[in-house]
Order: sequence, then C-alpha cells, then structure tokens
Amino acid sequence: MSEVDIEKQVRAIAARALAASRRLAPIPAERKNAALIRIAERLEDPASQPSLRAANDKDLEAGRLAGLSEALLDRLKLTPERIRSMAEGARQVAALDDPVGTILDRTIHAKGFVIEKVRVPIGVIGIIYESRPNVTIDCAVLCLKSGNATILRGGREAINSNTALAEIVQTALAETDMPADVVQLIPTIDRYALNVLLQADDCVHCLIPRGGEGLIRFVAENARMPVIKHYKGICNVYLDREADPETAVAVTINAKCQRPSVCNAAENLVLHRSLLETLWPEIASALVGNGVELRVDKAAAKALAKTSIPCAEATGEDYKTEYLDKIMAVKTVDSIEEAIGFINTHGSGHSDAIITRDASAARRFQEEVDSATVYWNVSTRFTDGFEFGMGAEIGISTDKLHARGPMGLKELTSYKYLITGHGEIK
Repeated sequence: MSEVDIEKQVRAIAARALAASRRLAPIPAERKNAALIRIAERLEDPASQPSLRAANDKDLEAGRLAGLSEALLDRLKLTPERIRSMAEGARQVAALDDPVGTILDRTIHAKGFVIEKVRVPIGVIGIIYESRPNVTIDCAVLCLKSGNATILRGGREAINSNTALAEIVQTALAETDMPADVVQLIPTIDRYALNVLLQADDCVHCLIPRGGEGLIRFVAENARMPVIKHYKGICNVYLDREADPETAVAVTINAKCQRPSVCNAAENLVLHRSLLETLWPEIASALVGNGVELRVDKAAAKALAKTSIPCAEATGEDYKTEYLDKIMAVKTVDSIEEAIGFINTHGSGHSDAIITRDASAARRFQEEVDSATVYWNVSTRFTDGFEFGMGAEIGISTDKLHARGPMGLKELTSYKYLITGHGEIK
C-alpha cells in the first residue's frame, strides 16, 4: 500500500471515530454496559477460541523467528487465563459507575443562575501499543464505558492477535446496536500509518502510547495532540533497616520475578547497609534461585564474597535501566534519606516500595518519594488498573497533569460547565 493510500485510510478511520464519538457521548450507561458484557461473553465463547488461538500462534511463531526474547514472547502470549482476565475486566468495567454526567461542582451565581461542572468524554483517544494484545480489549472497554471512541494502533508483533480481538469487539458492538466505529483497529503495520495518526489532531483529541521508551518518546515528540504517558518503569524496592525478613524476601521476589517483563516489575533493590551481613545474603540467594542476574555495588559484592552466590559489578547505567527481564541492580545506602534521594534520582516516578516495620520511616518514604504509586510492605506488581478496582487500565501515567498512576474511567474524562438561568445578563 502506498503512503497516499495509507494516509487516506488512517484519515478516514479518524474521521469516522470523531463522528462515532459524538453519537456515543449521550448513550446511557445501560446500553454501554450491555456491549461490555457481550464483549466478555464473546471472549469466553468456545466458538471464538480456535481463531483467537490460531492468530496468537501465528504471532508467537513470527516472534520466535524474529528472535524476540522469552520475556517479550510472554507479553505476547494469550493464555486461557489471560483471556478470562480480559473478560473479567470487561465485566468489572460494566459494573463500575459511569463517570459521564457526574456533577463535580455546583455553585449559584450572585445573580441567580446555576453553574455546574460536569464530567464529559474526552472524545477520540488513540492508543499506540506494542506486544501485549490484551491492551486491545482493555482499552476498547474503558474507552467505550467512558464515552470515548478509540483508534487502536498495535505493533507488528501482535497484528494477528489484535485483529482477532478487534473482530470480537466489532461483533459484540453489532450485536448490541452500538456505533461500529467507536472501536477501530488500524489494519496496517506500516510505520507511516503512525505518522499520519500523530498529525490527525483535528479528529483525535488525545494519544496514549504503551510500549518501549523509544516508541513513547517518538509519539511524545511528534504528536500534535496531548500525550499521556510514562517513559520507563524503573521501579525500586527499598529494604529499610527495620525490614521484616520474611516480608522482605516475599515482596522482593514477587516484585522482580512474578512477571519481569512488565513495567511495574522492580528493577532496583535498595539495601540499607545494616542488612549486608544478615538479610542480604538470604535475599540474594532467593533472587539467584529464581534465575535473577545480580548487578551489585562494592558493598553488596563484598558481603557475598564469603558465599557462592554469583554477582556482577553494577555500573551507573544499571540503576537507570528498565531491563524487563530477570536482572536486578542492587544499591547499598546508609540511611532512608539516601534511599529516597537515590530513588528520586534514578527511578522513573512509576512505582516504589519500602519494606519496614518502622511506621515513621514508611510515612516519610511515602511522603517524600516522588512517584505515582508508593507502597509500604506491598509489591510494586499491584500498580495496575485491575488491581486498583478500575476493571482494567488504559495505561499508567507518570505525568503530573490530568492523570497520574493507573488510568481508569475517570481519567478518561474531561469536564465542561453547564450554566442554567432565567434570562440573567451582565
């Protein structure tokens, strides 16, 4: 397909999305919920499984031939459990209150007219994502419930899976008499299609990129419309001097190993110096036992010298790297002040945790660490819209304007003012 044809195709998709968003905005919650429930039923329908599995197998095979890492192949794989999770996410979103139409504020002017601040949909939201086909469903259902049309632009790695999932959504929309163009997938993987979408600010009101830092920076630097984003997920776990050993081991292993290929997995372990001869060897042994490569500073390496636990020397870049793999950088600090400073300097403002029995230390950590989500004795792996009761998430933002952290229905709305009076004039 030529660039001229691609431009016509993407521009047509954007124009249809804009028109559909205006038809969708006034549709009541009951009709939107019926469509979401039907999406869930279609996902779980045994008749849908063969084509969905075949499409995903094509992507996995192409990924293996292209040399994708096991971590990336894991992000790509649609297991029965993940399909059930997508369906459950759709049902949870259906069960949530519809934010559209909520009155945020109401005042009466001195002259008698009423001013109401009311939630409204953003309009058309473009989702640009890589590897993870579940994003197709998560974003479609959240945008639909919040009254937004969505344009999905997935990556090359998941094109077959994304197409199959988008077809399930389209079937459910048709069966519930919803505007078909409220969810559209750009069918080409040509990079030029992305370039066209980034310039379509007359139809697209917001972009949310989900993927690697390179993709997100490209979108942020080239888009004409607002972009909600996070560049990296460099998450930290800090083991305070008062860390409970059992909690420290469990949370550290979970944060690093439960699913290392995602953005809320821990990349750095920050270790109070008082733990070097006591808790650190146990933590290191557990990490290595789970297949983790340790990259440590001199103090942490010295403490392991008496053991057979393997480790490599960390560089400054290791503490700034999002590995998305079973690699963990370890930094020793002398105080909670140093830990907070290290995290605010080397982290990405995504998710950070302190493990401690000291409530005052935990409160200080939570107040002073400048991140979207800050945990006390809880794994960073919970930074997720599903876990936060949002049903699913459109993405995670480390921005400070409009939305921060996991983004659900409320974060997909804006507001406008409705003024009602009786002929008042100024």
